[in-house]
Amino acid sequence: MNRTAIRALVTGGSGGIGAAICRHLSDAGHFVYVHAHRNTAGAEAIAKSIVSAGGQAAPIHFDLTDAQATRAAVESLLEEGPVQVLVNNAGLHDDAVFPGMSPEQWHRVIDLSVNGFYNVTQPLMLPMIRTRWGRIISISSVTALAGNRGQVNYAAAKGALNAATKSLSLEVASRGITVNAVAPGIISTGMGDAAFDAAAIAELVPMKRAGTAEEVASLVGYLASEEAAYITGQIISINGGMI
Repeated sequence: MNRTAIRALVTGGSGGIGAAICRHLSDAGHFVYVHAHRNTAGAEAIAKSIVSAGGQAAPIHFDLTDAQATRAAVESLLEEGPVQVLVNNAGLHDDAVFPGMSPEQWHRVIDLSVNGFYNVTQPLMLPMIRTRWGRIISISSVTALAGNRGQVNYAAAKGALNAATKSLSLEVASRGITVNAVAPGIISTGMGDAAFDAAAIAELVPMKRAGTAEEVASLVGYLASEEAAYITGQIISINGGMI
């Protein structure tokens, strides 16, 4: 396998974890498409920084919850050849205790994680299958494994990703394609930093610290590598011993 020929798409690539994943995959020799929907300037800046560092990257902008827009964007990528590494990283929180959760809060979170997964992954599958090599990695959450008050919608969305990961892995295992999910705990990003202070982290995490985006990216990079060819259908936690 010629590593330099592999193209990777990272959804939500303009966020903290997404940006770290983009940089890690670029360092591994991939051409990285940095996806964003609203934060287009962020995606463009990350792609530019990768290119300035000697890597290969380009920004791409579309709404994952818009099936037609996503398919059009994916088809434009496929005109240049298959995308063989897909990282489903896009997601969002919209927290509320369940009795007070609005329909909009429920649907926004589910739509991006679950329908977004389908919208971007499904049209990439046949071209990837024809190459008989691929890596699909979805970013889940410790919340899907252990639950969390105020995040029934988020837990449901990420739990659905876990289940989809296991089923899809069975369908494509014989084609040299692995399908895994990474379930971070408390990670030091803009999203995580707003939710947990140092005292809460010390109480919740046996390692007494938050993880870093780079640590998550390193795990994703390993799962995207040739060395991880016999790992599929797994939900791999990275949470400092929380569960």
